Amino acid sequence: MHIDYLCNHPEYINTVANWIYSEFVVKSKGTISFDEVAKYWEKTQLKSFPITLIALIDSECVGTVSIFENDLKTQTSLTPWLASLYINPFFRGRGIAKGLIGKVQQIVKELGFKELYLRTEYTSEYYRMLGWKFVYRTHDEKNQETEVFKMLIDS
Repeated sequence: MHIDYLCNHPEYINTVANWIYSEFVVKSKGTISFDEVAKYWEKTQLKSFPITLIALIDSECVGTVSIFENDLKTQTSLTPWLASLYINPFFRGRGIAKGLIGKVQQIVKELGFKELYLRTEYTSEYYRMLGWKFVYRTHDEKNQETEVFKMLIDS
């Protein structure tokens, strides 16, 4: 498996946008269009937010994760956020998510941050298993309950 920045592989923008749109917009009954999602992912960068990574196996994009300045509009003082983690179902259970998360932690450290946050509605046990610390339960801008987790980044 090779992990790289999505901006280095624009041929995978639509793949990532499809995953994110299906998993995080459609399932949560979001109101943004696929085109808006695709345009957002076209703007990902190397050293400033949003940053998106992809996992490649034999030149096939099999997963993605992003680093956002903020992924929970009701909690604006917390930054940065691990967001939009998605692994193609055919490749799950192979450590790809863990590899992507590790790369996010490395990038966040290189950018000078000491903490990394995430929100989740359904996968809190997975993140606990990886050492993330539960911070609190809150509601997002759509009044959906979500849990906030934090990872301290080694100096």
